[in-house]
Amino acid sequence: MSAGPEWSGRTLRVRLGPPGHGGFCIARHEGRVLFVRHGLPGELVRARVTEDRGGSFCRAEAIEILEASADRVAPNCPVSGPGGAGCCDIAFATPEAQRGLKAAVVREQLRRLAHWDTDIVVEPLPQGPGDETLAGGAAPERSGEVPETGWRTRVRLVVDAEGRAGVHRYRSSDVIADLRCPQPVSGAVDGIAESRWTPGAELVIAVDADGMRHVVELAAPSTPPRRGGDRRATAARRAAAHARRRERVMSGSGRAVQYVAGRRWDVSATGFWQPHRDAAQRYSDVVADWAGLDPGATAWDLYCGVGVFAARLAEQAGPRGSVLGIESARSAVADGAAALRDLPAVDLRADRVERWIATQDRAPQVVVLDPPRAGAGKQVVTPLTAAAPARIVHIGCDPAAFARDVGLYREAGYRVRELRAFDAFPATHHVECLALLERA
Repeated sequence: MSAGPEWSGRTLRVRLGPPGHGGFCIARHEGRVLFVRHGLPGELVRARVTEDRGGSFCRAEAIEILEASADRVAPNCPVSGPGGAGCCDIAFATPEAQRGLKAAVVREQLRRLAHWDTDIVVEPLPQGPGDETLAGGAAPERSGEVPETGWRTRVRLVVDAEGRAGVHRYRSSDVIADLRCPQPVSGAVDGIAESRWTPGAELVIAVDADGMRHVVELAAPSTPPRRGGDRRATAARRAAAHARRRERVMSGSGRAVQYVAGRRWDVSATGFWQPHRDAAQRYSDVVADWAGLDPGATAWDLYCGVGVFAARLAEQAGPRGSVLGIESARSAVADGAAALRDLPAVDLRADRVERWIATQDRAPQVVVLDPPRAGAGKQVVTPLTAAAPARIVHIGCDPAAFARDVGLYREAGYRVRELRAFDAFPATHHVECLALLERA
């Protein structure tokens, strides 16, 4: 059988199988695997092959649904869909079905990479009044649930050659100048489409907790990003997006006000903050509940950002305790130090986590870490577990990286005592997972 690139552009009739990590369902045709977006498990679809680099698999989009799932609904995002952006990539499923897809992916990643088979329930964010969490982290059943919109407080847009703001087409550097995605909070993108911006620049839009909108234009990267959808092009675009660039505040002050557990932070509008309006508070509450830090004890907050978790740990440790926060972004450390200057137990430092751990000779009682999407990996988990903390709270936004890290903890003699997953990115395949680990 030829497995060359001649499948690109072909339309195939396939039955969709289980969901895979990345927002697609798995199908098979003539001995090859297809990763098909815009479909649901069990559906019969006509799928157009969008990318075929040879080998055992190719990528496709469901362009016609021949037999629809009972979980299918009309999508509310006109920007996503076949040929569109990658934003609301599962908006065509009911909210309950969306969470079911994410739970299936997390469970499969844990089974395959951590060698651990466990049940997963993905909980919605936010929970409305009267929603009581069930034992084991399960959320109450919701029938006829309305899809959540207007949850994203931080948006990053690209500017095309004509100065129009938009989003990237999926796995492409092409810009779609259409801002009708329902994710942003009300007012976030008002007037953005009608304005003209610097070609090649990016816009960061942040609506803070006081309702102020901040619009910051980031200068175009010095090296144009590589075009195409291969892994090198994707890595180049990500590197360009996160490289230090000149900033110009176009609206607001560029300093966003945020609140968690009654404490105020003034942070850079272009720095990291959880995009879902309720995520920071919810994760902070879970960390505080799980940490159980004794008064006077030592805790580490790794990849601490501006110290949202460090603040909750310091409440438990008290003035005689020690909460050490480590973050590579110096600007975040400065913002966090200003917000937490009334907590003598907190010491935030700018350093690389793996390098800092190697210098420590005092074992912590509790460690909290929220690493980047790629996870912590052996270079962090190995020295961390060697320090033998009684409890570790690990947070991850990528199921595969999260599962790999859980597997490393298990190999080091830790067991997962609690596991919760949150639908902090509604209508997308993304999910946030939190695990409480203890020494076996």
